[in-house]
Amino acid sequence: MYAMKRKNIYEGSLDEIPKNKIYLNINHLKNGAYILKIMHKNKLIKETHFKK
Repeated sequence: MYAMKRKNIYEGSLDEIPKNKIYLNINHLKNGAYILKIMHKNKLIKETHFKK
């Protein structure tokens, strides 16, 4: 049989934040290419690609 690679998908939610800023700390991510998707009410409002 072939070993299937699974994509790791991480989701999270935040309680209401009093400021209009969101910080993403990428210190513990492995080197590679990532896609960050920002959604509101199940609609994509911003997608950005970055490398670490």
